[in-house]
Amino acid sequence: MCGIVGYLDKKSGPKYPIGRPLLGMLQALSCRGPDSAGVAIFGPPSDWHIRVSRPEGLDSESFIRELRKLGVAVHRHYDNGVYDAVLSKKVAIATLEDQIQLALPGTEVICLGRCLDLVKQVGSPEKLETTYEISKMTGSHGIGHTRLSTESRVDLSHSQPFWAHGVPDLATVHNGHITNYHKLRRAYEQAGYRFYTENDSEVIGVYLRCCLEHKLSLEDALRSSLDDFDGSFSYLVASEDTLAFVRDRYGFKPLMVAETDQFVAIATEEIALRQTLGEDFVVYEPAPGSVGIWHTQQPALVCT
Repeated sequence: MCGIVGYLDKKSGPKYPIGRPLLGMLQALSCRGPDSAGVAIFGPPSDWHIRVSRPEGLDSESFIRELRKLGVAVHRHYDNGVYDAVLSKKVAIATLEDQIQLALPGTEVICLGRCLDLVKQVGSPEKLETTYEISKMTGSHGIGHTRLSTESRVDLSHSQPFWAHGVPDLATVHNGHITNYHKLRRAYEQAGYRFYTENDSEVIGVYLRCCLEHKLSLEDALRSSLDDFDGSFSYLVASEDTLAFVRDRYGFKPLMVAETDQFVAIATEEIALRQTLGEDFVVYEPAPGSVGIWHTQQPALVCT
């Protein structure tokens, strides 16, 4: 029983304080997921940047020094062992994560890209705000998650959103259970894909990465997942220029959507939309087996 939220601003551009509505909706849904919380926010393209967590047993000074050898320059770090860094122009983006894992085993790459800023941690949305001040974060759109752990560990790695490892600027949040997760995972591992957690939600990013590498569009990949995923699920996806939802064919997991001339907002429960954004808009529940897609340049709904 997790809570997921999404928001896309249609009018204000990439400097909109997108963290405010995301935080407000997560706070309204915090009773659904007290274990961890996180957001993925998308702003205008900038220099390549990366966020990583330091492995246990390695001191901060040594960690920063080894990252610097890889062309990763840390400019900020937090008390929870998370480090923000920028990349030099000489870094090979496609192989950087593998290089980090080889040099610093146990390091988690939380996100990588030019537009994506992803933060998450154990605890409530209020704790997330205390650490990262997400209410001050700006961007054009974003997604968020508050988690109740039902099967996997409660730690940073198993918290959401998940960055789709290997695909810059792509993140997902999920509510529900993908029941053929183990079958899918075995198939992807045999094909050479790596998993970093025991959370079934992680398979969504791996699935999308595989589809994109096989030249499917993101939209086609989302539609295909309705046939390839079993179970009860609603999930959101965000990329540099896209916000989308997917709801399973049985509609087991709740999902509510509001769209006005100003914004698109998505949440597990209507109370998150009303409590955060007001009353002067219509809220609807997408049909089972539906996909909704909005693009930042032309924010009109594409729905199946």
